[in-house]
Amino acid sequence: MAKKSILFIFVLALVLGLAYGWGFWRAPSTEAPTISVDESGQADPVSERDEKVSVSSEPESMTEKLRVPWELVFLPEGEMLVTERLGILKQLGTDGAEIAVPDVRQIGEGGLLGMTLHPDFSNNHWIYLYFTTDTDGQLKNVVERYVLGDQKLTERTRILDGIPADSNHNGGRIAFGPDGFFYVTTGDAGNSDLAQNPQSLAGKILRVGEDGSLPEDNPFSNAVYSYGHRNVQGIVWDGSGRLWATEHGRSGALSGYDELNLIERGANYGWPTIQGDQQREGMRTAQKNSGATTTWAPSGMAFFDGSIFFVGLRGQALYEYIISEDQLVEHLKNQFGRLRQVKIGPDGNFYLLTNNTDGRGKPKEGDDKLIRLAPSNFSRGQENNSDGDKAVLLDQSGFVSPMDQAKKRISKKLSGCLSHRKLRRLPMTNSMADWL
Repeated sequence: MAKKSILFIFVLALVLGLAYGWGFWRAPSTEAPTISVDESGQADPVSERDEKVSVSSEPESMTEKLRVPWELVFLPEGEMLVTERLGILKQLGTDGAEIAVPDVRQIGEGGLLGMTLHPDFSNNHWIYLYFTTDTDGQLKNVVERYVLGDQKLTERTRILDGIPADSNHNGGRIAFGPDGFFYVTTGDAGNSDLAQNPQSLAGKILRVGEDGSLPEDNPFSNAVYSYGHRNVQGIVWDGSGRLWATEHGRSGALSGYDELNLIERGANYGWPTIQGDQQREGMRTAQKNSGATTTWAPSGMAFFDGSIFFVGLRGQALYEYIISEDQLVEHLKNQFGRLRQVKIGPDGNFYLLTNNTDGRGKPKEGDDKLIRLAPSNFSRGQENNSDGDKAVLLDQSGFVSPMDQAKKRISKKLSGCLSHRKLRRLPMTNSMADWL
């Protein structure tokens, strides 16, 4: 029995040594980017994730001690803007200026949330903000447009008004689409019945002009573009111009059934009537869902190299949906805590906002942070995990555990070695065989 234990320890040490020796790490990349940023603050698409990166593969903390950050945009001059939920617009760059946004009411999940730049920002300097307010004695969410200049907000204009608000389920992501229209995500404000009412602005994705005017082809003769949503906190367009959205599923004791949806004009996405893989005539089932026992709490999104990337708050991970393979991969699990937003910067790198100071996380030193990572961190698919970021392949029922993934990697790498005649002679205990 003692001999078997010694042999087990020997083989285990050999396994771990070979595994780490074969490169569970990636050498830093030093190639400089040649990527431009457009006037809306979005980076041009990048086709190769192992090229055009300007930082090493190690994560880099760009800014620390942010206060519940929610959104990030890149200014044409090279600086960045971050919204902080308590009502501060923070400029990152030369002097770290802070601009107070008037009439913001920070309550629960509400406060200063979404932000985007007008596509012609270089000329008109228009910035759009989504926030919670109670100036008329009742909570509501609004979208306002300002002129940004000299570290001041001027020419305040109300673009959208009367979006139902609550301490939870406020949506809040805003962006200009490839069609030139302005898109806004909203939550059901804690009243699920509103999501199925196309005349309510709650639980919807909205679409309006740059000045809040209604497009002639909107499906319900109002601002509503799609409905039946619970709490949409992320939108992005893929390389074909299709709109995708992340949506929070049920909460409380059950949780689960978070969604990734492919959005179409006038479609009903089912909340609260259907969840998960359920189907009903006239309603759309999610492209992907987290299953009944796993919670992503998904938020911001980015499109990169044929994949939809989105971050998870409770999931504490960066998720990659590979469109062509209909496959979901999990990156950076538990490395940075709760994640609120992911953006592709003008340098071609990934930028992540953590959200550990929102009262639901476990803040670490320096939180909250803006983190930069090279695209080379994110290997494609299950077979490339050994020299990537130890990604985990997910499925509809949850995910494959990191330990199971490690077993598969090590088993594959040792397949040749273990066939050697001297190693074949080593007696193997049942526990060793099971582990490998």
